[in-house]
Amino acid sequence: MLEITQTAEQGLLRIALKGDITSASAPQLEQALAASFQGTSSPRWLLDLEALSFTSSAGLRVFLSYAKKIKNAGGRLVLCGVQASVLEVLEMSGFTQILTLAPTADDARRLLAQA
Repeated sequence: MLEITQTAEQGLLRIALKGDITSASAPQLEQALAASFQGTSSPRWLLDLEALSFTSSAGLRVFLSYAKKIKNAGGRLVLCGVQASVLEVLEMSGFTQILTLAPTADDARRLLAQA
């Protein structure tokens, strides 16, 4: 089960994920992010993973795909609040070298304010 909450705040989009991203729920995440990405210019996204307990490789593909799309659109994506179980998957896959991570949402907001 995956819950996705999106909130516009201070010129950025905060997307909070709760639950698990599996091969079954990754398409739901993809659709939600695609809808948010439509028509945006220079998007600044804060992906809050504080309540995300698991991600499969399907979730990693969605993260990477949108990090690239946002960068190509002149924006920035920052992941924050990454739990140990999810961080381990990101580290094992080498994604911590590709994606921008911040410890807290406030840290992520500061990084996005510099974008």
